[in-house]
Amino acid sequence: MIQNHMLQLLCLVAMEPPASDDANALRDEKLKVLRALKPIVNGDVAKNTVRGQYKGVKSETTAVAGYQDELPEDKKGSRTETFVALKAEVENWRWSGVPFYFRTGKRMANRVSEICIQFKPIPHSIFDHAEGAPKANKLIIRLQPDEGVKLLMMIKDPGPGGMRLREVPLNLSFAQTFAERTPEAYERLLLDVVRGNQTLFMRRDELEAAWKWVDPIHEAWDRSSEPPQPYTAGTGAPPAPSP
Repeated sequence: MIQNHMLQLLCLVAMEPPASDDANALRDEKLKVLRALKPIVNGDVAKNTVRGQYKGVKSETTAVAGYQDELPEDKKGSRTETFVALKAEVENWRWSGVPFYFRTGKRMANRVSEICIQFKPIPHSIFDHAEGAPKANKLIIRLQPDEGVKLLMMIKDPGPGGMRLREVPLNLSFAQTFAERTPEAYERLLLDVVRGNQTLFMRRDELEAAWKWVDPIHEAWDRSSEPPQPYTAGTGAPPAPSP
């Protein structure tokens, strides 16, 4: 998921606007992002990455087997991760010093795929006596399920009674706004294959750049004596890298 899906999402968020909508113009800009990724090597792997493996859970109403429980006997003790979190940095003029956080896993509390862009907090609040601390605005792009775009922003509660600040959403739901059916992800890719549109497909040099960044992380995990951190299926995940 990191090497293909999530790095592609990173590229689409961090890339500069291409000169045109030509497939290669878009892929050229994505490649620049991949080549600007700061390598995560040696001691930085333990500092900037977390991997986990879900364990089983039983209750009065449900029972979920752990990852190890579902493996054949000769595969018991597998160190395969079912959850990964990492902190990445893009070393260029636009994104220097801005952290990018990845989180992906199986058997999580919720099934959701989204991009959350957090804006810089205000340097100084003029509302010293306001109820509720100001929060940084967030732009959330929901990919699945319930595709949409949401902007979380701070407003003042209307009416008298002092200054009360509240975080509220400006919400665009694709299902409510567009009546026509939206093609599934792989359905759209198959249609693009038929039409010869290569925009959403990775080019060879993109693949090589993505693996060049990911491989040292895999190699450090293989050398490490630390197994993946356990987390309970359906309830959460191990702690993510610190800001």
